[in-house]
Amino acid sequence: MKATQVGKGYVDASLNAEAFDEEGFLKTGDLGTLDGDGYLTIVGRLKDVIIRKGENISAKEIEDLLFLHPAVRDAAGIGLRDDRVGERCCAVVAREPGHTLAFEDMVVFLKGHQLMAQKLPEQLELVDEIPRNAAGEVLKQELRARFG
Repeated sequence: MKATQVGKGYVDASLNAEAFDEEGFLKTGDLGTLDGDGYLTIVGRLKDVIIRKGENISAKEIEDLLFLHPAVRDAAGIGLRDDRVGERCCAVVAREPGHTLAFEDMVVFLKGHQLMAQKLPEQLELVDEIPRNAAGEVLKQELRARFG
């Protein structure tokens, strides 16, 4: 969105350079794709990209695959700071009652669904519940603080 449609900027003008691009569009942090007819589909958030060894890993791609596993009731993919590789990929999973999920089982499952080896999580954390806000969005900052 152009700044003229959403506002002229922040009261503290020093924040504007980071919030708007050189053409005056607001940087929302949303990731999207344009189809052949010019329709925009929001597919995720820029913050949901895990950067390991300079490669972008989509947290949503990992989450979507984890949701296919019968033991997974809820899941979140997060990047955790790692001095060696930038960020390591962590899968946070709330299991279905009565199910187990070991790290090795998760890796075999993800490989079986053609997830590239460089995108595989290095860490699995099991939780009772994935924290969410009132709108149902995963509170990834809480997960990063807890497991980072």
